[in-house]
Formats: sequence, C-alpha cells, structure tokens
Amino acid sequence: MQSPIVVIGIGEIGSVFARGFMRLGYPIVPVTRDMDMGEVAEEALGPEMVIVAVAEKDLHDTLAALPDAWRSNLVLLQNELLPRDWEQHGLENPTVISVWFEKKKGMDSRVVITSPAFGEFALLLKDALGSLDIPVRELSSEAELLFELVLKNLYILTTNIAGLECGGNVRELWLEHNDLACAVAGDVLDIQEHLTGQEFDRAALIEGMLAAFDGDPAHGCMGRSAPARLERALFIADDAGLEVPTLRRIAKAKL
Repeated sequence: MQSPIVVIGIGEIGSVFARGFMRLGYPIVPVTRDMDMGEVAEEALGPEMVIVAVAEKDLHDTLAALPDAWRSNLVLLQNELLPRDWEQHGLENPTVISVWFEKKKGMDSRVVITSPAFGEFALLLKDALGSLDIPVRELSSEAELLFELVLKNLYILTTNIAGLECGGNVRELWLEHNDLACAVAGDVLDIQEHLTGQEFDRAALIEGMLAAFDGDPAHGCMGRSAPARLERALFIADDAGLEVPTLRRIAKAKL
C-alpha cells in the first residue's frame, strides 16, 4: 500500500484533492478542526505529503501547530498566499499550487484556467488532479511561482473589492467598470509589491487576470469574504504607509 496523504481541512477544495489522490490509490488521512494534529501524526506515520487545505484565516494557526514530522512535505494552496506566509513559520520549500478551479457544495469542480504548481510534489499534484480533468502545469522556478501567487492575489482582491462597489460578474467589471477595475488593481499591486519587496511587470499581471476573466466570464465579483479582504488590505496599507486611495474610498462607502 502506498503511503497516506494527509489532508488538513476537508472542505470543498480539500475534498477535491482527496478524491484525486484516492483515484491514484493513495489512502487519505483527513484532519478536521476538532482533531489533534499531534495525535494524528503519531498514528499516520510517514505520509507521502501533507496538504493544508484550510481557509486563509486559519492558515497561520494551522502552520504554527504543525507536528514536526509534517513540516518537510507540505502542500499549500490558499488564496492571498505569499512566501512570507510560510517563511515566518520556519518552513522551507513547501510545494505550492495556485488553485484556479472552483468547487461549491452540490456542484462538480469548474476549471477557470490551468492551476500552476511548484515544488517537490508538483508532478504528483498534476497526476492527481488530472484524474479529475483538472489541469495543472508545473512551474520551473521560485520566480515563476511568486508571479503566479501575485496574479491570483490580484484576481481575488481586485474582483472582490471592486465588487463591493459594482457587484456583477468579472466580464461586466472589465467592460462596464474598467476605470474602477484598473484603479483597484493598481492599489492591490502596490500592496503586493510592498509585501514581496519586488516590482512586477504589471501589464503581464493584468493580462493574466484578463485570461482568468475569459476562463469564467460569469464568475461573480463579490464573494462573502470581500469585506474581510478589504479590511486586511487596508491594515497592510496602513502599516506600510501606502495611499491606496481607491480602496480607502470603497471602504468608507461600503464597510
């Protein structure tokens, strides 16, 4: 029997990964919020990998509580993820996948664009998700990974925050509220560049965001997490002394 795959967080997305690995013949060890990870680690010895599929708000508490035996073979997949998130926990070289498929209760997975992955287990993720017709492409460098993480953050934050003002879907956002979309995207990228300490090719990131818009043009802009995302963005901007005028205007009107 193959070594088990531990999945921390068996929500909609975590269940997709679990199903993909089960199709490859891996036993799955689920970890829910009510379980003690240390006890599970003592029983599930030598897992092939540990997939952290908790929500963004639970990521840091989860990483802080990881058993030592699970720290070297992690897979991370959260939105709003950047290297600083795992580095502050002393974690080195986790495999990271930027998830570009949607899974909601009562519906099958819906692919927006191909999900990029980088790290030791990228090929295995490609095989597992590929068994469910969810495409994954392997990245070749940390620089490529950083670009892809910033791209996903740009997409999530721009659509959610702009959606607080205009509602609608991503196609309508770009075609009918283009000035708003561009202004929010500029503020978001100011924050991303502060968090990473790097400057990015903003035109290339916008092109990537538009490719995702084309992948699912009817995707709604404003998820239920939108207010919290805006609050987090403003907290970072305040700490960094960033102006982000469009985010501040939206917050004043909508929060």
